[in-house]
Parts: sequence; C-alpha cells; structure tokens
Amino acid sequence: MDTILVVNAGSSSLKFQAFEVSAPEQLTCVVKGQLDGIGTRPRLRAGKSDGQHLIDQNYDATQVKDLPAAIGTAGDWLRTLPGLNLVAVGHRVVHGGPEFDQPILLNADVVSQLERYVPLAPLHQPNNLAPIRSLLASRPGLPQVACFDTAFHRNHDALADRYAIPDQYYAEGVRRYGFHGLSYEFIAERLGVIAPQHAKARVVVAHLGSGSSMCGLRDGRSVESTMGFTALDGLPMGTRPGQLDPGVVLYLIEQKGMTAAQVQRLLYNECGLKGLSGLSNDVRELQTSSDPKASFALDYFAYHVGMHAGMLAAALGGIDAFVFTAGVGENSPTMRARIVKRMDWLGAEIDTAANANAAPKISTPNSRVALYVVPTNEELMIARHTLGLLAKGR
Repeated sequence: MDTILVVNAGSSSLKFQAFEVSAPEQLTCVVKGQLDGIGTRPRLRAGKSDGQHLIDQNYDATQVKDLPAAIGTAGDWLRTLPGLNLVAVGHRVVHGGPEFDQPILLNADVVSQLERYVPLAPLHQPNNLAPIRSLLASRPGLPQVACFDTAFHRNHDALADRYAIPDQYYAEGVRRYGFHGLSYEFIAERLGVIAPQHAKARVVVAHLGSGSSMCGLRDGRSVESTMGFTALDGLPMGTRPGQLDPGVVLYLIEQKGMTAAQVQRLLYNECGLKGLSGLSNDVRELQTSSDPKASFALDYFAYHVGMHAGMLAAALGGIDAFVFTAGVGENSPTMRARIVKRMDWLGAEIDTAANANAAPKISTPNSRVALYVVPTNEELMIARHTLGLLAKGR
C-alpha cells in the first residue's frame, strides 16, 4: 500500500506515524510510534492504530546515541514491516520565518534557507532538519515535505504581526510569528465536525503541554497568538518562562555576567514550571506533590492561561468558545478546572462530571462560553499537506 510517513523529531525523541493512502484524499493511520530516551535510555515503541503492539524494545545508550542514530534505528525497523510502499515523508518544522507560509517540497537549497532560523528555535529547528538531511542523503529521490508551525499565523493583521521597533528590524524578519500552527489548524477544521455552531465563531484554543501557547480564531483563521518571535513568549511552560520583561535579559548579561549561551540555556531549559517549583517540569508530578512550590507553579500556570484568555478575547472582540488541547489540555481535568475558574468573569462554567470524563463538551448549559476538549493531531495535518502537495506535483 502507498504510505506517507510523518516525522516529528525532537532533541531526545523521534515520533512517527505511517498513513495509508487508500483514496485520492483518504488517509488512514496504520502505524504510530516513537523512539525516546535518545542518548540515555533509548526505547522504541510502536503499534497499529487498533492498539495492537508491534515493538517495545530498549537499546543501549551507545546504540542510539543521537538523533541520526535514532533515525537509522527507526527506519530500519519500519522497513521490516510488510506492505508499506513509502511514497513521501512529511516533516514538522517549527520555524518557517517570513518566507515560508505554506508546505513546501524539500531540497538542499530549502534546507539551507531553513537553517537560518535555528537561532530562533534552538530546541526544535536543528532536530527538525536532521532527518530531512539524512533522507536527502540516503534516498534523494523520495519526496519530502516541510510543514511549518508558523505558517497558520502568517495572515495576521499588521497590528498583531509587528513589534514597536524600527522598520529595518521588521524587514529583517523580527516579527511576531506564533507557533503550534499545525495543531491550531487541525482544531479549526475539527470544530467544523464536532461543533459546527462555533467553527466560524470567536474561539480561543489553548494548546497546553510541555510547550504551551494559545491562539484566537475567528472564522477558522488565526487572529492572534500568545507566542511571538520565538517559542519563549506568552504562557509559562515546562522549562520556558513565557512572557518576560526584556530588561531581565539585560540584567542577566550586564549585572550577572552571563553569556548569550548561558541566558539561552536558562530561558529554554531551567525556567517555567521547573524553575518555579524547583522540582519538575511535568504537570503530572507537580499535581501529586505535597510541596507548596508545586501548587504555586500550577496556580501560576492557570493564572496566566486565564489572563491570556482575556487578552485574546479582547483581540477577537469577545469569546464564544474555549478549546483545551495537547498533553495537559487533553489529559488533566484538574488543570482544566483551575483554568476555567480563572475565566468565570467571562461567564465560563465547567460541568464537573463532563470534565472528569474528558467529554468533548465540558461546559454547563448556562455557561456563556462553550468549553471543549479536542484532541489534536498534528501528524494527520502534516500527512494531509504532504498528500496535497504530491497531488499538485503530479
């Protein structure tokens, strides 16, 4: 069967899904897996869409010491599966800069252009590009497509797109990009199925996970996002601080003598929930901890989600619906309840039983804001874009 492979590469994990192309526009996930613990405790797990396990194997750290090795290991295993005729690979690429506002067929020149945005997404961009380079070298005739997390936000009004800095910097690409666009694009489409009455309304979507952001949608299009030039902005996250006075960075450099590299490591790896709690960046661990700092970190997170909900409501001219998605948004009833409590001034009321069961709609009948829990699927969005680009090229 013709298959599109979707790859989402991170610093310590490689996630992948294989989609069967069963009709011109029909995609069915047949294999889903990931290789995590790269360089420390590598483990490859994968299964079929029906839940059947295919592999759960641990490796020595020296066997899968880095991302290229992980790509080779996962690729070798995928080639053992019968009946998969790989026709293309779709990749999540976090930063597309000002040039790339739609999926694009990859070649060496495009990869070279995308390397320019490594400083804007140092945790993500190098890892996103690694499997692309590997496949360009090993299978140069295999079509590869890049799908960008920034692309969904590229039609923002100039008022939302600009910083209040001289024009020359905007011309150089210093602007508010927004991220998690593949997730928001999927949610915008999905609302048309599960909540058609709100698909074209004023909707705030909260993508809450290790990396977190929020997006204001109107008529299914991005109007405003909490993230800006980089994925450091907006909400506090697992290890990133979110909104931060730039004067703090100047203080760290001028008064504390920190180098740019040290500041970068601090802001990307040591802040957020991890920095506030001093314990962990994992919401699950913080929720089970009796340490007051853990509770404070979670309250801080909920407070800022509620505050940014108000900001996005102002940008949209009101709010009709609010959507929880991603790891924390989909799986933590406690955090959803904490956050909705911060939005009671908007008229949001949560249905406790529906929330506990992660029902698609978790608001009460009297709530002035409809509340939804919608699982995201960035991989399916990438597969759709890849298939669409292949169809155009035929």
